[in-house]
Amino acid sequence: MSEKAKLIQEMLEMQKKFREYEHKHGVTAADYYAAKEGHELYQYREKYAELADKVNALAHKEKGSTRFY
Repeated sequence: MSEKAKLIQEMLEMQKKFREYEHKHGVTAADYYAAKEGHELYQYREKYAELADKVNALAHKEKGSTRFY
């Protein structure tokens, strides 16, 4: 499995866990944007954005685009 595929799989797992948490507990803006350390969603947004940036960079590299990376 390629690095990009592994990152996408990780993102899908994160989405699945997020949906499960949201279904059980609901998600407030504070949970999503400013969850405290120890909270299940702590740094969720940051981690997801980091993975998305890596996938984007790998996709540009595959296509030979150097415009952004």
